[in-house]
Amino acid sequence: MPFELTGQTAIVTGAATGIGEAIARRLAGAGATVGVADLNAEGAAAVANSIGSGAFPIHLDISRSESANVMAAEIAARTGRIDILVNNAGIAGKAAPIWEQTDEDWRDMIAVNLLGVVYCTRAVIAYMRGRKYGRIVNIASIAGKEGNPNMSPYSATKAGVIAFTKSVAKEVATEGICVNSVTPAVVRTHILDQLTEQQVDYMTQRIPMRRTGTPEEIAAVVHFLASPDCSFVTGQCYDASGGRATY
Repeated sequence: MPFELTGQTAIVTGAATGIGEAIARRLAGAGATVGVADLNAEGAAAVANSIGSGAFPIHLDISRSESANVMAAEIAARTGRIDILVNNAGIAGKAAPIWEQTDEDWRDMIAVNLLGVVYCTRAVIAYMRGRKYGRIVNIASIAGKEGNPNMSPYSATKAGVIAFTKSVAKEVATEGICVNSVTPAVVRTHILDQLTEQQVDYMTQRIPMRRTGTPEEIAAVVHFLASPDCSFVTGQCYDASGGRATY
């Protein structure tokens, strides 16, 4: 099949639900052995069991660097390799203007949405460099390009993910490792439960297709970026926004 992944090991963070679950299922369907990584250990186990095909759960708190390091070491010991990392886990945070966002709101968002990507990338990069091969896909957001009102911490951290992607891609460009990001517009998942209906409407109204995306549509884009066929594409930001952004 196109974008074959047989024999490869993939890690998908935040894979117990939503976009992460759809990505895990898509990569497993292409032949990868998938580590379903999530803070929700019970949910990760349920998804891994339903996927089958050698998928296995792994507990991960991406806000802690030591948790990311343990995760990478355990998976490398189990499968002997780490080929793919999809940094998907994230939180939406509180919907509020800047003057109502507290220090704690900002710290939580940075710890999960930005540093979580840093920690997991840093944890696996040595394994990829050692084999001169790897694919890292970071799930950012269209908010990281345009900025959504009442979502300044979320927007800022997702902008950071895009810049981080471009920087790391250049650092490993000659080592067989491709690093790219995907910027979805609003996708109907449980993360939207953290937002008001007004926030969701604001985002949806700016999508020319006039609908939310589906997790499976995001997974399709990630599949290419996670595959060996993505061999001359790195440091890029792929929109999956229903036409909202064209730059």
